[in-house]
Amino acid sequence: MDKRSKGTRLYNIMLPLWLLVFIPSWLWLVLIPLNYLIDRVVLRWSLGDMPEKGVFCRKHTWKICIAGFTSDFIGAMLMLGVFFIGALIDDESPLFDDIVGGVGFNPFTHWLAFVIVAAAVAAAGLFIYLLDRWILKKAGLSLEQAKKSALRLAVITAPYLFFFPSSVIYNTWSVI
Repeated sequence: MDKRSKGTRLYNIMLPLWLLVFIPSWLWLVLIPLNYLIDRVVLRWSLGDMPEKGVFCRKHTWKICIAGFTSDFIGAMLMLGVFFIGALIDDESPLFDDIVGGVGFNPFTHWLAFVIVAAAVAAAGLFIYLLDRWILKKAGLSLEQAKKSALRLAVITAPYLFFFPSSVIYNTWSVI
């Protein structure tokens, strides 16, 4: 073995798929309008027989969309925190690596990784609910209608993408 290579480590720069959503890229040209459209459809549906719901949706969906991205970011930061703590601890146990790797790349590889990702999705959903309820109440809806609409938005638009196993994509790519 060459003396210079002893102790040299090469690190992979593959990122979890859910983290790529928050890095400015061309992907935003698709994600932002798609999220807006989904939020608008769910909001419109959740308003039921409300008169002038088209006007209401046009005026307030962008706020709902921003609240959704903010909430998704909070959930992602929870997972990223676990990921970084795992890197800082530098525990050599395979179990620890399975959990941290599962949170980052495939939550279905370990039950605790799945629980952590589920908690991040639930936290993001909770923030979606709280922010949307506040936005909708402030927009003039009754508290009952704001809760109903916010709950539907939270359940349908929670960041379930966090569960997508990034390892599926990375295992199909060849790295030179």
